[in-house]
Amino acid sequence: MSGASGTPYAAAVLRALLDAGESVDLVVSRASRLTLLDETGISFRDAHWRDDLREWLALGADGKPGTFEPAIDTDAVQHWSAGDLAAGPSSGSYPAKGMIVVPASTACVAGVALGLSKDLLQRAASVTLKERRRLVVAVRETPLNGQTLRHLVTLDDLGAAVVPASPGFYAGATHIQDLVDFVAGRVLDSAGVEHELYRRWKGDLGGGFRTADTTN
Repeated sequence: MSGASGTPYAAAVLRALLDAGESVDLVVSRASRLTLLDETGISFRDAHWRDDLREWLALGADGKPGTFEPAIDTDAVQHWSAGDLAAGPSSGSYPAKGMIVVPASTACVAGVALGLSKDLLQRAASVTLKERRRLVVAVRETPLNGQTLRHLVTLDDLGAAVVPASPGFYAGATHIQDLVDFVAGRVLDSAGVEHELYRRWKGDLGGGFRTADTTN
């Protein structure tokens, strides 16, 4: 996670990875901790990261606590401090299928494209590219200037999948969580992870139209 707005996207991706039986190495940048606090009121603390993670993953995209209950099993998650450049993911010999950066800020995009490796997030992304593993970058910020667009083209040239956080409406969204899950699902599609987060297009016009539930 980098510092861009969009922590519900990261939560949806994490829940789906765990539901799919994947093990996750989690890196939360310093800037993203501030964003998480601002968007959810949750402080992500190194000494209590597992409790904080469970609380966060239980939130709905609308901020409602306990939306995803019972509590998410986080035993398959390993958290690494963003400042720990000796962490497992900093080395190409550390086993990993790939890497997802969600949400990805323009600063993160620039750092990875330029190979700066100023923190563990950028270093792990550089390792992912050099090892020819799948790197998915879910860029969220808007508008994008020419410099950032050139950085994104560089990442594409290096083999990364650039997935803008642009929700589609053909899946029949009736709630903010549906829009978040659509983006998370497209991110996971690019990472090759199976999920059931959104209704896939089957060529039937009108299939995305639903009458909104007004009972709540």
